Amino acid sequence: MNVRYLFVLIFLTVWTLNGKAQDLHYSQFYMAPLHLNPAMAGVMNCNNRVITNYRNQWATVLTNPYNTFSASYDQKVPVGRSDYFGWGASVWGDVAGETKYKQFMGRLTGSFSKKLFGGRKKSHYLVAGADVGINQRSLDVGALRFGSQYDPTTGVFDPTLPPDPLLDLISPTTFFDLSGGLLWFSVFDERTNFYAGAALAHINKPNVSMIEDEFQLYQRLTLHGGGEFPVSNTVSLVPGFVVFSQGPSFEGNIGNSFRFDMGSTNFFSQSFEVGAWLRVVNNYIDESSKNLGAESVILSTRFNYNEFGLGFSYDWNVSKLRGASRGNGAFEFSLSYLICGPESRGLYCPTF
Repeated sequence: MNVRYLFVLIFLTVWTLNGKAQDLHYSQFYMAPLHLNPAMAGVMNCNNRVITNYRNQWATVLTNPYNTFSASYDQKVPVGRSDYFGWGASVWGDVAGETKYKQFMGRLTGSFSKKLFGGRKKSHYLVAGADVGINQRSLDVGALRFGSQYDPTTGVFDPTLPPDPLLDLISPTTFFDLSGGLLWFSVFDERTNFYAGAALAHINKPNVSMIEDEFQLYQRLTLHGGGEFPVSNTVSLVPGFVVFSQGPSFEGNIGNSFRFDMGSTNFFSQSFEVGAWLRVVNNYIDESSKNLGAESVILSTRFNYNEFGLGFSYDWNVSKLRGASRGNGAFEFSLSYLICGPESRGLYCPTF
């Protein structure tokens, strides 16, 4: 086996088992609002929203690449003259590597949007949100191979030989998880807005160890923001950024999409987007060796047609792993569906 491939395989296997690994993430973070920030629940110009996401990563490096998938539903409920309550539910799954290291999460999310000032077409809101979830992690212990299972004379793997005693200590783990967040957004007209938010995940620092030990999951701080700014009657800039900080891990995405309007009716619109993003990560080697560097260039596109939104993105790997990955990183699909219904108070929030 090529030495570079062997190194990458070992690194990624250890990464999935190490408690210092970062949480699952999407390049199209703006298309996974309940994962990004619980304060995003119900923040939309329609009444109901359904979103599904899928991500495939490291297909050129691993026989069993990383697969991440999720589905969410959220809704807004009017409160008083101009405030809203939002609630949502989501499920998330992640399967990684040869050992099929699995995460499965279910969450319930709630938020409250308070209008601070503004009128019907111009408004400024502060939103607070929180969620509670249950998470299970497991792996296929039968896929693990140990040195004791290789014949010392022939070097051939023999599954009938006894594995390492460590295997008896590994078992699935289940834990509860708490998160909270804040969001500020300002809307000036149908095509001019901005927003900024912050969220803290794993507030309770749950124990995630799958052996007879204790390892608390690092809290994850998320900072994000963006907006829409028209440059002509039909073209808008849609910049955005997100920063994740979790223990020794750091990730930052920044970029911009161009949105081309093709007509709109009420809150529905027909538009096409193309964009490019840069992902920067903290390359963590050990406690004394960390450096910040570019990990991927992300190319994205999205098509919005009335209540449907379809997004696709591709990560072009530019890190030191590009020799083994041949520049291939990950691809993502996202699909959103909006249900507006009769309730309408005019413009409420940005179009994410």
